[in-house]
Amino acid sequence: MNTKIFFADLDGTLLNKQKQITPLTYDTLKEWTDKGHKLVLCSGRALDSVIHVRETLGLGNFPNMYLIGYNGGEIYDCTTKTLLNRVALSFDAAKKCFEIAKKHGIHIQTFSDTHIITEKEDEELIYYKKAVHTPVIYDSDFVVHLDKEPCKCLAIFLHNKELMETFTADIKQELGEEVNVMTSTPHFIEMFPINSGKGFSVKWLCDYLNLPLQSSLAAGDEMNDFSMLEAASVSIAMANGRDFIKEIADVVTETDHNNDGLVPILKQYM
Repeated sequence: MNTKIFFADLDGTLLNKQKQITPLTYDTLKEWTDKGHKLVLCSGRALDSVIHVRETLGLGNFPNMYLIGYNGGEIYDCTTKTLLNRVALSFDAAKKCFEIAKKHGIHIQTFSDTHIITEKEDEELIYYKKAVHTPVIYDSDFVVHLDKEPCKCLAIFLHNKELMETFTADIKQELGEEVNVMTSTPHFIEMFPINSGKGFSVKWLCDYLNLPLQSSLAAGDEMNDFSMLEAASVSIAMANGRDFIKEIADVVTETDHNNDGLVPILKQYM
């Protein structure tokens, strides 16, 4: 069989606005994996949050599954329950991200294997925690709570969106040769290693599994999905996605993430 591998972004793509997988999409994913094709949940979320999504939404018994967290920073094999690859920010780069955010009065956080780490509880953190249930450590010195370099930092903007361009420009000026900086939702700016990204993970996992890139499909809706869509053989933009993502995709779904937009395309390639 010509095994396919499908890389699916979570928020705004595979998950609807209630952060659920609709029944028809669920059944189609089950059929996809039962036929021997591979399914990869690919997110900017921390890996523990992606694992939580898989387990709580009933995907835990699906075969042929892999998880990608931190925009490609960690790649995980669900069958063997092992971490296959990890790419991290340097401590110096993460500290600089925090310094620039603090200068502008912007919420920023990073992640250990088990916790969100940020200075204090604020409106931005409360907003983030509505969808992500990871526990939090509060400390202005995040480094003391990490036993290894973090995979990413995340800045959140709820009201001061005019600062997003200024903050992004400052990060690029200070760390442009080391750090990718891009949006993952209208409220989030992601900072992760320049040699990481969802596109990197598509190429890495296909090579690891000895699958040609021609066997890969990827679906997304936001700017942090761009490299993934660019790397995959078949790029799918959601009807609810950013215009720029729709422009570069091979196909745009006829319906959005709330209305089983992915189903006809997966059935076509199954």
